[in-house]
Amino acid sequence: MNRSLTLSLGLLGMAFILTACEGFFGKRTDPGFLDVPVFDDRQVAYVPIQPVIDGLVYPVDVIIGWDELIYVADGGAEEIIAYDQAGVEQGRFPIQGLNGIAQDRRLDILAIGTRDTTIAGTEFTLPAIYRLDLNKSGTYGLANATIKRIVTHPFYFKSSTPTGNDEQITFEGIDIIANNSYYVSRNGGSNSPTQFGGPDDAILQFNDEDTYVTPVVVSTPLGQFSNYFKSPKGITTFAKPPQSPAVSNEGGFIFVGTGDGLVLTSQIIDFRESDFGASYVPRPLAIGDTSKADRFLYEPNRFGRPVDITRAGDRTNYIFIVDAERDSLYQFNGLGHEGVNPPSGASGTKAIVASFGGTGSSLTQFREPQGVAYFDQIVYVADAGNGRILRFKLTTDFD
Repeated sequence: MNRSLTLSLGLLGMAFILTACEGFFGKRTDPGFLDVPVFDDRQVAYVPIQPVIDGLVYPVDVIIGWDELIYVADGGAEEIIAYDQAGVEQGRFPIQGLNGIAQDRRLDILAIGTRDTTIAGTEFTLPAIYRLDLNKSGTYGLANATIKRIVTHPFYFKSSTPTGNDEQITFEGIDIIANNSYYVSRNGGSNSPTQFGGPDDAILQFNDEDTYVTPVVVSTPLGQFSNYFKSPKGITTFAKPPQSPAVSNEGGFIFVGTGDGLVLTSQIIDFRESDFGASYVPRPLAIGDTSKADRFLYEPNRFGRPVDITRAGDRTNYIFIVDAERDSLYQFNGLGHEGVNPPSGASGTKAIVASFGGTGSSLTQFREPQGVAYFDQIVYVADAGNGRILRFKLTTDFD
């Protein structure tokens, strides 16, 4: 039997085991009668697990909340939908122009979308951040949520009447820091570094009460840049569930961007504090050492149109990116090496590429994936074009 056939049968067998050994999704079958598989490098891969969460219109984001529920932003339906870990719906909430979601550690939902408003007799549709209180009614859950606050662009930084340009602004991504402050990525068409409020293409910081703090200014050896970001899309911080004293307090973030001519489309930005003040600094990551990996996060032109990113909250420090142009999921380790650590007993220590995808509707293919999340060894992908949420697990992570 050739190696490719062995691999195919192995993955099919693992998928069968997953549907039988439910864990998250019901009672767990005792797998003790099975032989422990012997992996070689070619057999390390992400395999789909059931059930698929389908019936969605166009899911643009997926997160695992600090309450450990699955939250989906269905941009097509303009609804946030909550599911338990078995994929059973727990509630919905409508948000106009819904484009992304996050949950802070107090369990409030933050949603980016749009808001219709009339100012001085003129109607505007403006980007907005909605804060949802899931517990105000006394019964916790999205179905009983109330809107606690709405932050509307551009009124967080100016009080003058908005212009047509303000209607062209979009909020693209949102994620929280451990202290409940958060970042929002903003896109627009006017990017002069001297304009009031800073360039439209920016990453903004808000505090835990939704008060605007600052646009992120990046310090490099060449100087400080308020116009550092070009069409930033997805953003992820280092604070990830579950709730724990060990949750990272790092103040930086990782982002992906799709600006014209942008060679480095994903980058880690560290927040540093010293006696001389605070600054945001790009984190250097080495590329090119093929004894450690075949591909790299900082490899020029590595992606087509990366739209979302997340980081694992466990000790793997894995980074996941979805690419809507290449219909693919990419995975890197914390050093920026593409791939996962080889399993025990493997022939080498080089990172093994586990990225996958391609255009289609099979369980390992995507159409315009828009969101990615990770929790407890499971990767979640918002497969927008197919109207579903897919879940994957590494073959080496099965008990």
